Amino acid sequence: MYTIDIPASTPYKVHIGTMLLEASGELVRTACGGERAVIVTDSNVGPLYAPIVSQSLKSVGYEVFTFTFSAGERQKRASTLIDILEFMAEHEFSRSDAVVALGGGVTGDVAGFAAACYMRGCPLAQIPTSLLAMVDSSVGGKTAIDLKAGKNLAGAFWQPRVVIADVGCLGTLEPEQLADGCGEVIKHGVIRDSRLFAQLEQTPLTTELLHSDLGMVAAIIARNVEIKRDVVAADEREAHARKLLNFGHSAGHAIEALEEYKLGHGSCVAQGMVLIASAAVMRGACDASVPDRIARLARRCGLDTTCRWDADRIYTEALHDKKRAGEHIDVVMPHAIGSCSIECMSLDDFHELLRAGDCRHAACGHEDMAQAAGQEANTL
Repeated sequence: MYTIDIPASTPYKVHIGTMLLEASGELVRTACGGERAVIVTDSNVGPLYAPIVSQSLKSVGYEVFTFTFSAGERQKRASTLIDILEFMAEHEFSRSDAVVALGGGVTGDVAGFAAACYMRGCPLAQIPTSLLAMVDSSVGGKTAIDLKAGKNLAGAFWQPRVVIADVGCLGTLEPEQLADGCGEVIKHGVIRDSRLFAQLEQTPLTTELLHSDLGMVAAIIARNVEIKRDVVAADEREAHARKLLNFGHSAGHAIEALEEYKLGHGSCVAQGMVLIASAAVMRGACDASVPDRIARLARRCGLDTTCRWDADRIYTEALHDKKRAGEHIDVVMPHAIGSCSIECMSLDDFHELLRAGDCRHAACGHEDMAQAAGQEANTL
């Protein structure tokens, strides 16, 4: 088992390993205290794992309740949040009792927001069951729901007291669900760790690896958590450095909305990363191999990198992004694998950036594109 300390405003531990669901009661008891626990889960995960977690919580003295909502991104909304809060109030939860988020990113976000809101804050335990949630959304304290205008537009920073990532849960994921988390794994390599990226190029994180070497999968997850820990520790409330974690997301979230959330988050982020990296190449700010390497690795992990939306449609949708501030937006620009910077640019410049990176008709060949761009610049 890996145990990683997160030095946030409320410090906590992330436990990564196998057979952790069975041990979750003791881990939650130690970190959260309280007399009651509500397991918040969805209709896919609940039948698989809620009985195990409930039994473990009961074994250490908790009175346990379970709130289950319909699975899917469309349930990450205000009505689900209110239903959870009403459920907790109906069962007379106090602010010292625990919310246990059991599931993927949607569950972690909405349950975390409920924990932040109920009686102005109560202890939260995150038990992520998807790769996406293990490597990204369960760590760092961001909680949110979606609004009609866009993704994650209402939320709160609320750190968990403990994160329990049982890697064995990944065995019940469909290949496309496992792939969905790879978008964030690839992103972490691009922004901070060229060695991780190169390792994934040698051994992509796929269902085959999950079945053959669970220890390596746990090590990859642990390294991703370390990367996120380091970024969040430097900037817990996203004033500057934490924005690095948004690489590919301004365009990616727009693509998600345009796809009506029917295309996985990982594929949308992968398309956003390729789009922005391609634009950086065209501007001479990025090594020409970067977008090609991102696209190749994403495809090997099972992600669709072919974007069917033009730059103008993506730009219009991205205007709702929470990273926009007035007439400016923060964009993470890659320079090489493992090296990125944050640029605050005007909306007009961002629009032109998206147009420069619009490679819907070019699956590869960025070195040639960069050479052509350089020749054009020399001519001018």
